[in-house]
Amino acid sequence: MVKPSRSYRVFQGVNGVILTLVVLVTLYPFANILARSFSGERQIRAGEVTLLPKGFNLTTYRIVFRDSMFWRNYGNTVLYTVVATAVAMVLTTCYAYVLSKKHLKGRGVLVGIAVFTMFFTGGLIPNYILVTNLGLKNSVWAIALPNAISVFNLLVMKAFFESLPTELEEAAQIDGLSTYGVLLRIVLPLSKAVVATMVLFYSVSFWNSWFSAFLYMDRTDLMPVTVYLRNLIQGATGGGNAGAGTEQLSQVAANIQSVTIVLTALPILCVYPFVQRYFVSGVMLGAVKG
Repeated sequence: MVKPSRSYRVFQGVNGVILTLVVLVTLYPFANILARSFSGERQIRAGEVTLLPKGFNLTTYRIVFRDSMFWRNYGNTVLYTVVATAVAMVLTTCYAYVLSKKHLKGRGVLVGIAVFTMFFTGGLIPNYILVTNLGLKNSVWAIALPNAISVFNLLVMKAFFESLPTELEEAAQIDGLSTYGVLLRIVLPLSKAVVATMVLFYSVSFWNSWFSAFLYMDRTDLMPVTVYLRNLIQGATGGGNAGAGTEQLSQVAANIQSVTIVLTALPILCVYPFVQRYFVSGVMLGAVKG
């Protein structure tokens, strides 16, 4: 084994220090937000909270957790995210697989249509009129269908499918598999990395989305939790009734933003470690071509 040179060891040391500092700088905002969510109103306003809670309290968490509407809206968010992600993955995967076939007639037109939507949209009012006339308001489809395909995700998956050996598909077709059989039994099992990455992208997008629900949902019991927490912030900071007394309202107004960030980000942070090993490889493999 060749012994590393002194200059290389110095490089490794400096590189390690720099990367450690980057990690600390990246983690600080998350630690600060978590500490603020458990801190007291006076300490927050005085700017005393850094990495550890000061004046520990659970007032805002109690107010949020005791509200049955919070859990109803949280369940809505889970439902909307699962359904919308499933629809988006089916449509994106099928579209990307079609576009990956270079012998397909009209392939350039289909790619152009997809890329065109990245720069031009129908506009807010036409979209609202379309969703309303189709009878999609106050349903999960108002959230899932208008945002079903992300062109960025589509192009990444297309590039990944193009990088797969065509000999595998040809051999499967000789064995009698149809186009759908090749996709389901050959292509997708080899595409776990990029599929997991796209699922993460779509899930985070739909989980954090609030504007579509705010626009197309008229009933509070159909709202996702992001809209609920938005209304709670407005009620606390605007001096409205948040279901608490004056002291509790002051406390809620002080750390409500931190509490909302923690509650909305926690599920995604819990899921991410399970797909993290696919994340970088999926993006890199999908970026080889295109």
